[in-house]
Amino acid sequence: MMLFTTKWLASIFTNNRGEGTLPLLEVTTDSRKKCKNSLFVPLVGEKFDAHDYAEQAFENGAVAFLWNENNPLPDHLPDHFPVFFVKDTLKALQELAWHYRNKVNPIVIGITGSNGKTTTKDLTTSIVSSSYVTHFTKGNLNNHIGLPLTILSMPANTEVLIVEMGMSDFGEIELLTSIARPKYAMITNIGESHIEYLGSREGIAKAKKEIVKELPDDGVVIIDGDEPLLYDLKQSYRTETCGFNATNSNVIRKVQITEKGTQFQFCDETFHVPLLGEHHAKNASFAIEIGKLLCIPFDKIKKSLESLTQTGMRFELLKGTDGETIINDAYNASPTSMKAAIEVVKQMTGYREKVLVLGDILELGAKSAAFHKSVAEVIEPPITAVYTYGKNAKFITDEVQKKHPNMQFKHFTEKEALLHELKKHKNESSLLLFKASRGLKFELLIEKLID
Repeated sequence: MMLFTTKWLASIFTNNRGEGTLPLLEVTTDSRKKCKNSLFVPLVGEKFDAHDYAEQAFENGAVAFLWNENNPLPDHLPDHFPVFFVKDTLKALQELAWHYRNKVNPIVIGITGSNGKTTTKDLTTSIVSSSYVTHFTKGNLNNHIGLPLTILSMPANTEVLIVEMGMSDFGEIELLTSIARPKYAMITNIGESHIEYLGSREGIAKAKKEIVKELPDDGVVIIDGDEPLLYDLKQSYRTETCGFNATNSNVIRKVQITEKGTQFQFCDETFHVPLLGEHHAKNASFAIEIGKLLCIPFDKIKKSLESLTQTGMRFELLKGTDGETIINDAYNASPTSMKAAIEVVKQMTGYREKVLVLGDILELGAKSAAFHKSVAEVIEPPITAVYTYGKNAKFITDEVQKKHPNMQFKHFTEKEALLHELKKHKNESSLLLFKASRGLKFELLIEKLID
């Protein structure tokens, strides 16, 4: 399906060469990717300049370039080849995404939060796609490069665009919001992720609240109503609050966790999601609220939640080679999400051994030791063993030793030694949780247990 033509592109980037009206089917920043009729946008980083790989992009199907006007064009290009000259290819990519978003003009849903934004995006996508032509963020394309690429991969007939917005510093969400311009904005929660750069939870909240800066007059912001740091939004915007406290406009009640997922009551209806943990009831409540705003019937919403397709490595239940149950929650971690995962493990029934394999939580700055120690607050029976790996995760086992000296615990500095220790827990009555920041690559440990 055609995205747009070189003629339309020339109306935006007027300093250009080449004639005709070529259809463009894809926008890419990766010269290695084979794609037919693509627009290649060479980005420049600290250690690379993708302009150097223009010939490879040409050979792989690029039929037009965005090009830094200060860079010489490659000698191999035909004279008629369309080139659009810009001062900065990254800013041009973002500008192009803004124009294309306006050209397609979908209903845009923006999702941010310290924890749960990808799961909430998956839940929202499942519900919305039952009734609308829907495009959504895939993988981790949620930053200043990924969000424009998500928009620019949107088919021209898209009715609803769901974008995840990540950040690590002030101003980043504001930039993403200025490009995507959501009508509906969600803030799933305020945790501790990126506190190293933002200084405090108040700072994190301030950065997340940038998502409302482009909200239209008929826009709605959906927030974690159990978080006081978000209450001020209610003074200036139409706000829907979801949470467990009775003060919320939409209250989550009667949460039950079973082997098959989480059941809860919301809006006087009973819902079920194939995810474990009461925090997923809250994630689902945001998605249900979007369904209501888009006039999707409750029966469709319920079926959509039941048939959820989830992004990998987020509380993924697997079976090990000896029948042990493995929870792969290794995509990322914060103190809040690690505690939530441990609480779910404590509630799961039918296991004689409940083993926590926990790694470092990154980007916590000077407060890292205190935050790691805080994880131990929720570690207690029926947890039977705690194994940690990394630099700061040792603070978790140190605290466990103080609180529960009879519990099995050990800190590891080598993954092979950790794997060897885990062998004694490989049996059908064992449940093993793997949780750490993405940088620790815990999925490589899990692969050794399920191969």
